Amino acid sequence: MAANSRMSHPSRRGFLRRGTGLALGATASAALSGCGTDTADGVGPDGRVTVELWHGQTDTARTVIESLVREFNRTHPRIRVDPGGGVLADAMLQKITAALASGSFPDVVYVFGSDLASVARSPSAVDLTDTLHSGSVPWNGFWKPAREAVTVNGRVRAAPALIDSLAVVCNKKVFRDADVPLPEPGWTWREFTETAARLTDRRRSVFGTGWPGVGDEDTVWRLWPMVWDLGGDVIAPDGKSIGFAKEGVRALGTVEELAQAKSVYIDPKPGSEQMYQVFLAGRMGMVVTGPWQLPDIQDAKIDHHVVPLPSYSGRPMTISGPDTWTVFDNGPARVRAARTFVTWLTRPEQDVRWDVRAGSLPLSRPTAALPAWREQDAATEGLSVFTKALDSARVRPVHPAYPQISQALGQAISAVLLGRSSPAEALRQCAREADAALLIPR
Repeated sequence: MAANSRMSHPSRRGFLRRGTGLALGATASAALSGCGTDTADGVGPDGRVTVELWHGQTDTARTVIESLVREFNRTHPRIRVDPGGGVLADAMLQKITAALASGSFPDVVYVFGSDLASVARSPSAVDLTDTLHSGSVPWNGFWKPAREAVTVNGRVRAAPALIDSLAVVCNKKVFRDADVPLPEPGWTWREFTETAARLTDRRRSVFGTGWPGVGDEDTVWRLWPMVWDLGGDVIAPDGKSIGFAKEGVRALGTVEELAQAKSVYIDPKPGSEQMYQVFLAGRMGMVVTGPWQLPDIQDAKIDHHVVPLPSYSGRPMTISGPDTWTVFDNGPARVRAARTFVTWLTRPEQDVRWDVRAGSLPLSRPTAALPAWREQDAATEGLSVFTKALDSARVRPVHPAYPQISQALGQAISAVLLGRSSPAEALRQCAREADAALLIPR
């Protein structure tokens, strides 16, 4: 997401949604002209179809996707994928929104899962239901969170691009220094707050845990497993109000306990970079994070332990934030070629290369069964905890009002973290803003 790490992996950026998704209306019409392709329909004089790809990746992830593109082009001589366009994934929603409005847009775009509902409203977004249901990977072979993240109103509107989950990474040395036992699966949020307090040593500037404090999606998504575990949901069944009016107060109460005990490092900047740096420097006992952070933890030679998220009920509960490859309609030839490309990307043989080299989890069970992934899993301490968590992971709703709900909740969490509001007061303000967004005709 935005932490400046060795990889700057897209999933780390993926949860830094600004909460300002732009709705796409009927004015975003289908285009007859392409973005840098050979001809209007993308078919060159030699009959080869050009597919414009906006992948949004940086550093290692960019190297991996461009390597895969070269292999695809070599093995599919009638198609040429051009990976040169686009912007960083963080700015992709605004970029593709403007492109669709102008009528000149690419064929395949890396779209964050939480932005898909807005993007899929464009008449230029291609329905991939038949493509994914009849693809080389059985539809049910994808993890449930991956399937849910690309489904809008019962239709598959994108292909899964990346999947991850949340767990807690513990610094064993900090635990040993504080004489605190390492947590085990099935622990509770009460045990989490108590452990954080015991690990905190203000004289040595050691914190029990950390939490992003700027109010963006990186602040928000850590709270959803708590809400779900308490029986709440992001949106109420009637679709007219939030579904966490009571549950959110209790979850924010846990956040308040951490803040009042001064056992939580509150990161004041977007991207969680400072929070992760505190952990990597050995001054934080526990950090709630995803698999993308493990390479940095290994590079820092942190002796670590990974445990599932705590819960209120003792049942496993976590969140996954899948991202997507979304296809846009630039004519039949380019759509066919784009379908071929994204289907190829999701096959286990390609997916495992992306996962191993760029720090993601397998999109599907067939990928997880490959020897290359099993070797990666065995060689990476704690990685299996993140993969196993996919069995119980949930995703945020693919709903056009989600960015506004996230923005309202982010401000509530920040207010509680910084002691500016009580959980009940912060949630009331959140509900007023989020409910208003849900009542806007979509």
